[in-house]
Amino acid sequence: MTTRRRSTALIGDDNTVVAGGRTATWRTLHKLPQLPSPAAVLVDNGADALAAVRHHAVHGTELLVATTSRVDLSMREELADSGFAIVIAKGDEHSVEPAKLKRVEESGRAWLLTSGSTGRPTRIGHTLESLTTVTTQQQPRTWLLPYSPGTYAWWQVVTMSLTQAYQGLVVIEPSELEIWPSIAAEHGVTAASGTPTFWRQTIYRDTEALAEVPLEQITLGGEPVDQTILDRLREIFPKARVSWIYASSEVGASIVVHDGQAGFPKAWLDREPGPEDERPVISVDGDELVITSPHHGAGLDGAVRTGDRVEFAGDRVLITGRLDTDEINVGGSKVSAGLVRNVLMAHPGVAWARVFARKAPLVGRMVAAEVVASPALGPITDQDLVQWCSNRLPDYGVPRRIKFLAEIPQKETLKSDV
Repeated sequence: MTTRRRSTALIGDDNTVVAGGRTATWRTLHKLPQLPSPAAVLVDNGADALAAVRHHAVHGTELLVATTSRVDLSMREELADSGFAIVIAKGDEHSVEPAKLKRVEESGRAWLLTSGSTGRPTRIGHTLESLTTVTTQQQPRTWLLPYSPGTYAWWQVVTMSLTQAYQGLVVIEPSELEIWPSIAAEHGVTAASGTPTFWRQTIYRDTEALAEVPLEQITLGGEPVDQTILDRLREIFPKARVSWIYASSEVGASIVVHDGQAGFPKAWLDREPGPEDERPVISVDGDELVITSPHHGAGLDGAVRTGDRVEFAGDRVLITGRLDTDEINVGGSKVSAGLVRNVLMAHPGVAWARVFARKAPLVGRMVAAEVVASPALGPITDQDLVQWCSNRLPDYGVPRRIKFLAEIPQKETLKSDV
């Protein structure tokens, strides 16, 4: 095992870290015992995950960190067969299942598991350097960290705190998601990153509590974003900067938009970077987003087909959803599920919506939807929503089946399969 210290990654060592009710700094976090390398460290809380990252930053080990719930027995076997020791971390205690394959470590390698939105999570290789996409000096902030440990979005917030001075963290555990605004207000959180589902759910639950958080920076990513949620956040936080980031484990953080408009400017397509510019090249092939990024994972050189579907709206490019699920063919007429969802989300009585195809006897497929009504408005009916959509969509794009859900569904990744 290597013991060299990678000091450049520890500029934020004295930043405050709040996790599990305890306030510490990166430097004073509890220490994990010397870990084997390569190791897959499975955790049940954010503090253990951060301790594993600091150990990795100090010792340069090969590390995969994830929550225990995201790694089933089959995946543990795969990791062990690939040379990873399985470490179950619980504070000062831990257990180790030795790797089944002995191999030389890839020093400094950090492995991520994809969100698994389109199937079983896959393993993507990075390093702390390739995960650290924010390299310019940042103004002092305290960041909310609600993401599941080990995901790309989680690493983005973690590396910002680890490599930049005055970037504190407040970790939110899954059991605290319903009350995170009160925790954030107590600890002076000024910046928060979450999926659009995360923000919709928070607004749905308690807008007044959210408005008490002194947010200066709001970031959305991980899912298609619509104008309604951007406008709603702007209403609640008129002075905050609202940013949308397109990022993935494969291509890294590739598109960053701060103008408060859904999508990104069409003029950004096919721009060639300068000789010292690390800007990704964004392209569209057919209706698929293609990205050539300096922040991609190991082994993904060149243009990467993202599997995300785009549509053009004036001078903007909108990402509407996954290619394999976004397009609904209704008797030969095609409609984007993402655009239908945006129409539903624009209704003042809708807090969340999911649109999908459902089998129909005559046309093969029809548009269906699941909806969560906003508590801020009086009761709405499926007839109300059908009429709303009929005024804004072609007839074949109007949902013919609408089911109301009691609450916004949210997975461990803070996404909701929209």
